Amino acid sequence: MHGTGDLFQPFIEALRGRFPTKTVAYPRAGPQTYEHLETLVVAALPKEGCVVVLGESFSGPIAVRLAAARPHRVAGVVLCCTFLRNPRPQLRWLGPFLSLPLPVPPLSMLNPFLLGRHATHSLSQMLRQALSHISPVVLRARLKAVLTVDVRAQALTITVPVLYLRATDDRLVTHAAAIEAGQTLADMAVQSFAAPHCLLQTISEKAADAVAEFIQMVSDSKEHKARA
Repeated sequence: MHGTGDLFQPFIEALRGRFPTKTVAYPRAGPQTYEHLETLVVAALPKEGCVVVLGESFSGPIAVRLAAARPHRVAGVVLCCTFLRNPRPQLRWLGPFLSLPLPVPPLSMLNPFLLGRHATHSLSQMLRQALSHISPVVLRARLKAVLTVDVRAQALTITVPVLYLRATDDRLVTHAAAIEAGQTLADMAVQSFAAPHCLLQTISEKAADAVAEFIQMVSDSKEHKARA
């Protein structure tokens, strides 16, 4: 939701250069719809070759849309603590209130939901820094996008392997979201970790190992098919 690449640094460092990575940051102004942000991600893709796309939280639907629209480019998808549609449909009524000039919630209010019992001073500081880059207007626009997003139809068309990283202590995206994704995507594996919503930040090493293993599996599978 913060839309910066700042919070991915621990995860990228844990990958230790095993695979080339690129983080796509979202604009701090302008349209924040899933359709618009997808065009920015597409523009950031390498000009050639296949990629594995990782979509965390808010960005999960974008990863799904990319894989559905570009099966020749996206060889695999990693979904982390995310959803195919609004994970809290009971909060849809909040939509009209998101037009009000509400401030970004303080870190003391967000910490229990994003880091929970896994919070450390350094992680809290990193989260504070990331949140300082997002304006209330942009945050409200992204929340509006979440309330109405639904990429189940696109997910049904995806045939490439999908890895879902589930945080058992996630207080934002419920287990139901992972279940629905598994029932919709044709080839999805789930790995669960004792972690909060900020899974990639709190258990970077374990997450990096899981993702690296998945990417290697995808790569080996493509090489096998090419030789067949």
